[in-house]
Amino acid sequence: MSGQAAPQKVGGRVLPTLNEDGSRRWIRPKPSHGAWWHRRRVMAYALMAIFFLAPHLRVFGKPVFLMDLPRRQFTLMGFTFLPTDTLLFMFVLGAIVVGIFLVTALWGRAWCGWACPQTVYLEFLFRPIGRWFDGGYTGSRNLDRKGAWFTPRRIAKYITFFLLALFVSHTFLAFFVGTDQLYQWMLHSPAAHPTAFAFVVIFTGIVWFNFTYFREQTCLIVCPYGRWQAALIDRQSTIVAYDYVRGEPRAHNTKDRSPDAGDCIDCGACVQTCPTGIDIRNGLQMECVHCTQCIDACDDIMRKVGKPTGLIRYSSQDTIAGKPKQLLRLRTILYPIVLTVLLGGLALALFLKQPADLTVLRGLDGPFATESDGRISNQIRIKLTNRRGEAMPYTITVEGLETAGLRPDEITVVAPENPLQVDAGATRTTSIFVLIPARAFTNGERWVTIAVSDPRGYQESVKYRLLGPTGASAGGTP
Repeated sequence: MSGQAAPQKVGGRVLPTLNEDGSRRWIRPKPSHGAWWHRRRVMAYALMAIFFLAPHLRVFGKPVFLMDLPRRQFTLMGFTFLPTDTLLFMFVLGAIVVGIFLVTALWGRAWCGWACPQTVYLEFLFRPIGRWFDGGYTGSRNLDRKGAWFTPRRIAKYITFFLLALFVSHTFLAFFVGTDQLYQWMLHSPAAHPTAFAFVVIFTGIVWFNFTYFREQTCLIVCPYGRWQAALIDRQSTIVAYDYVRGEPRAHNTKDRSPDAGDCIDCGACVQTCPTGIDIRNGLQMECVHCTQCIDACDDIMRKVGKPTGLIRYSSQDTIAGKPKQLLRLRTILYPIVLTVLLGGLALALFLKQPADLTVLRGLDGPFATESDGRISNQIRIKLTNRRGEAMPYTITVEGLETAGLRPDEITVVAPENPLQVDAGATRTTSIFVLIPARAFTNGERWVTIAVSDPRGYQESVKYRLLGPTGASAGGTP
């Protein structure tokens, strides 16, 4: 960034989480309970409540969110998606990706600092509980210096973290199997459901390890989003930024300041409070998760030294450099257009979606068969998927046979199960047989209509071509 102070080593370190000797530097960020922290706390607790309550909430009698892998169903806000709904999945996934691109282009890594589960649970659940067990921020740092990793207080902390991880993993599993199934499993021996039990054990271990030991390394090493930001943002994107124009050169004390000294007093408060251990004054960095803790810390110092707040604030690189703000840019125009098209397509597809899926297939044997009475038999397979939240009987009828000039006694429709009972969210296939005289076919075919209906108003028809012998004396048109 032009005019900005060059990146500096902090305490002899090259990386924020790495000491000079190559060992890990444990980051114990000092809490800064300012205005931005309070806003993020409200957001974090709201997101936690949504996560813990969502498996128990119902819309139209269905879970708010359920990814039922054994049944290969995905339910979102009362709508159930099946593996055949590739168009709907395309719209949903496309909207999510483009939405992330748009948010990043406008507000940088707002997702990371405000809504990412890693940040939300680490900064507003696990770390506060950990500080309480360790005796606050100072007590935590003192325990690190003494190497007291297995004191009674820390053992109690590890057990508490494990119980929280267990609760999180069970809640997460409920999103995949539903709360009813989860309750049944919890009441029975693990031997009755070894796969689900193994998942809970493994996921609990991952959550515990992540929030007890790995912590900010997940953002710095595992998550690729920080590396994407170079391509997703531009110099007009709003980010958490240090105003180097106002802050440089730094004055190391407030009593003996040169006339050209900047407002930054080099107190290091922004570094002490950063959950990834970076110095925001070194410019935009991959490790920055835009958590705004440095804003609260710096504003507090500025008030104490009688300077205006906002030395570190939400701004853009161009704004700090004195260039005008440009809201309309190529990416802020294209992303909303594409997002609108995707969401509009999704809404239209949902509106037009029938409460059942009907597929009409030809029989597995030959195209037709000749019965002993000379009539021609066609096997028709009917595949029905019930999208409703309750079991439904579906009535199947064959229309258009009467137009062939046939007497009622010459037409036979055999349906082993009619109405066809289909459970909620299930798929069933049945076969019907149509028997008509050979003279009903013209050039070896006769068009009919397969109609399916249910008691709640669903009706759908499909044109179907019956096959028969060629050269028949009578026939019809489709």
